[in-house]
Amino acid sequence: MVVFDYGFGNVRSAERALARAGAEVEITRDFDRAMNADGLLVPGVGAFSACMQGLTAARGDWIIGRRLAGGRPVMGICVGMQILFERGIEHGVETEGLDEWPGTVAPLTAPIVPHMGWNTVQAPKDSELFAGLDADARFYFVHSYAVHDWNLEVTNPKIRAPKVTWSTHGEPFVAAVENGALWATQFHPEKSGDAGATLLTNWIGTL
Repeated sequence: MVVFDYGFGNVRSAERALARAGAEVEITRDFDRAMNADGLLVPGVGAFSACMQGLTAARGDWIIGRRLAGGRPVMGICVGMQILFERGIEHGVETEGLDEWPGTVAPLTAPIVPHMGWNTVQAPKDSELFAGLDADARFYFVHSYAVHDWNLEVTNPKIRAPKVTWSTHGEPFVAAVENGALWATQFHPEKSGDAGATLLTNWIGTL
């Protein structure tokens, strides 16, 4: 298991949480190790544009694309989830994301921003990521931007549609996605206590 260190994530917190969940974890930006790991976790903290610059400089965009093309698991957290979408808009500046999913990361509209603290989510009943968790399980969020619409339609009956989990802070937003080998959360499972530990254990169990 590799936590990808491209300079924009709480890599030590992620490492400790994955280790507690039973994984053998390495923090690295080494190309070959990131490519060949059983699972690749991509954290993210800060501005969308800065994270994309850091990821590209570390060839993380290429690593993620190649891993997914081969069905190798990748999980994004917080801004590490946001950069998987088509674009991000912060302070009027538009930045291209990895475009694994359509959608725009835009400012939250809420009485209080950032959205900081514990909140519940609405996960699909057949979710693997949230398996074993109660409907009122709470997760820790820290963000001012989110994806507000999900427009990916799957018409091929042989392809499983992504499972999308929602939360609400002022308005609904995408809280997590399960899409084949690519999973992601807007919240921080590594800061979410027992619920976050269960979620990470569920991911590790699929590797």
